[in-house]
Amino acid sequence: MVRRPVTALNKLTHLGLHGVKLIVSDGHEGLNAARQNMLAGTPWQRCQFHLMQNAMQYVSKVQLRKQVADEIRNIFNARDLDDAMKELKRFVTSHEKTAPKLANWAEENIPEGLTVFAIPAGHRKRMRTTNMLERQNKELKRRTRIAGLFPNEEPLLRLITAVLVELSDDWETGMKYLTI
Repeated sequence: MVRRPVTALNKLTHLGLHGVKLIVSDGHEGLNAARQNMLAGTPWQRCQFHLMQNAMQYVSKVQLRKQVADEIRNIFNARDLDDAMKELKRFVTSHEKTAPKLANWAEENIPEGLTVFAIPAGHRKRMRTTNMLERQNKELKRRTRIAGLFPNEEPLLRLITAVLVELSDDWETGMKYLTI
């Protein structure tokens, strides 16, 4: 069942979600609106991987894709926010005549992927994309496929809860994704 993002976030806040320090997501309009509505003021990091994919829609020549990807990667891999903004300005300037749509898109969208520069450097690599969440979803999908059919929603929820508790235990006892 697909739920509207506002409803899902509303339910999570009623279940006790609090203390959110950063939201990492793609540019989904509904999710973005829900985030602004339910968690206003919480910093938002747009997934850099998805930004890179979105940028390729504005590169008309296939042979330029690698060059553009490398240039955007340089922005994301900058030392700090000031360097990233300088790289972005350089990128926009170099493409504004040859690819004005790409330059305009980059100027408007890429800063949404630079929020990670506000968090400690040790966390940036892990928090700049939605990879952690996608890996978790892939594991849930794998485990539910192994189990096969479920007679109703309860056994499915028990399995998903068990898998998530297992992942949480792994993170807490050794496989630390972030060290705080």
